[in-house]
Formats: sequence, C-alpha cells, structure tokens
Amino acid sequence: MDPIATERLVLRPFTPADFDALYAYQSRPDVARWLEWDARTDGEVRAALAKKVAAVTIQEEGDVLALAMIRKDTGALIGDVILGLVSTEHRTGEIGYIVHPDHQGLGYTTEACREVLRIGFEDLGLHRVIGRLDVRNVGSARVLEKLGMRREALFVDNEMIKDEWTSEAVYAILDREWRTAEGRSRSGPVDPGDASAAG
Repeated sequence: MDPIATERLVLRPFTPADFDALYAYQSRPDVARWLEWDARTDGEVRAALAKKVAAVTIQEEGDVLALAMIRKDTGALIGDVILGLVSTEHRTGEIGYIVHPDHQGLGYTTEACREVLRIGFEDLGLHRVIGRLDVRNVGSARVLEKLGMRREALFVDNEMIKDEWTSEAVYAILDREWRTAEGRSRSGPVDPGDASAAG
C-alpha cells in the first residue's frame, strides 16, 4: 500500500531497513511492561519485523495491516499501529499500537489511530473495531477514549502474563459512532492524545 499522510505523520508499510528503529523501542522493558511479551532480543525483533514487513493488506480473517509511524518533521520512525481482521462474518477489526516513550504524550498515537479507524470503516467496511489492553495501562486507555471508543468489558484476572494474573479491558466503537465522532472532530479542535501501548 502507498504511504498515508496525516497532519504530522506518515503511515507506511515496514521495510527491513526499519530494524534499528523497531529495536529501539521493542527492546525496552518499559515498553513491554503491559504487553504479553518481554523486552525483545535482537533475534526476536528481527522476527517481529519480518511479520510486519509482510503485513501490508487485509484480505481475509486473521490478516493484519501493520504501519510504521513516521514523524514528518524529523523522519523518525516512532512507533507502529496495527489493524487486524478478527471476524469477516461480523465485520470486526482490532486496533493496536506501540510508541517509543520519547514520543508519548504528544498525540501521535491518537492521530495515527484515527487514520487506521478510517481505513477500517471506510476502506474495509468494518462494522466494529475493538481495542484490548491491560487495565493498568491508563495511557493506552486514554488513547482509545479520545478516539471515541467506550469500555465495554472488564475481564478480571483472566490471563496469566509474566507470572501474574492480569485483568483485561475491552474497548469498542461502531461504524456509526465513528462517523459521528469524525463529524465532531472536523468541526472543532483536535485534542492531542496521550501515547502508550496496546495489543
């Protein structure tokens, strides 16, 4: 797919040349804190990058679109955002994102996710998009809330991750809700979002 420009970002497919930038945040324990995996080794980042390089289109259930977030002003790769097709029958997708801590709190994640929701609802015809996160990840929850997503479920101690029981929050937005939220954001100021990690 072709790169997509937002106000401050370019969203584009990953390339093998993105290894150093991806390693810079996937190897950090603070980035992996709320995720299912630990800080990644060189080999683990290379394997993750290979999957991202291949994740360029959504055609069938289980496919994932992975896009690198590039700052327009510096050209730096600062994170990634993904959209996965969870169910073809129910037209459901799932959004996820990770941003380098040096670029969190500036609204980049929210900006990137708004465009990925547009892809999901306008280009793919999704009916519903969800986001899942560790309930302790308040920064990620703020991103989903700023996107107009609502918390629909809280699964208490539902997963054993990193030798501890973790609770999972599930957020969602429907196509009609997204259209209403987009109408509001076009007519008023855009609130810069926090940036964190989900999925």
